[in-house]
Amino acid sequence: MLRFVEEIILLLLRDDDGKFVNVPQSSIDRAIAGAVLMELAMENRIDTDLENLILVDSTPVGDSLLDPTLALIAEGEESDSRHWVEQVSRQAPDIREQALDRLEERGILEREDDRFLWVFRSRRYPMVDGHAEREVKLRIMGVLFSDEIPSPRDVVIICLAHACGIFTELLSKRELEQASARIEQVRKLDLIGQAMTQSIQDFEMWLANAAVQGRGFF
Repeated sequence: MLRFVEEIILLLLRDDDGKFVNVPQSSIDRAIAGAVLMELAMENRIDTDLENLILVDSTPVGDSLLDPTLALIAEGEESDSRHWVEQVSRQAPDIREQALDRLEERGILEREDDRFLWVFRSRRYPMVDGHAEREVKLRIMGVLFSDEIPSPRDVVIICLAHACGIFTELLSKRELEQASARIEQVRKLDLIGQAMTQSIQDFEMWLANAAVQGRGFF
């Protein structure tokens, strides 16, 4: 079974050229952070309520995608989910690269560097075995276009896809209109997912205010 980080990365890669969809890096980073935290909750290492994210068990899971974050939480002070989404998002680039390595090792995708005159220009990740990606998409569609009660894992992947803003890539305009109420209903079932979405919205608002006020970022 793939981890949530690996599943959301598969959804973020375009089928036609293996490049990442045009999503703000800040959204991807926070979605990756949310994926790790949600996985730790599924592993019964953390829990959440309306105010705090709570450490339940500091025993390592035995997975290098998850254990550094678990150690960070164990060493830190108790705080809410939004705080930990922000903290873990700082490690998101490293987590993403490790997840890509694992997907490559499993034969699901491969790396290709596009070069021009021997100069590195970009990297893409064409799919080798699309079974895992199709399985994730089928799970999502099965929830969005039915009245069935979603499983906890289905709730999580829908929260992550919504946070990244990639439903516009996965669904047609008509399908998105039909599914919008269902997406909203499902994503409210997970407290970490709500915190992750709020963190993304807060960052986007900060960027917009900074642009209006003419502040630089460097």
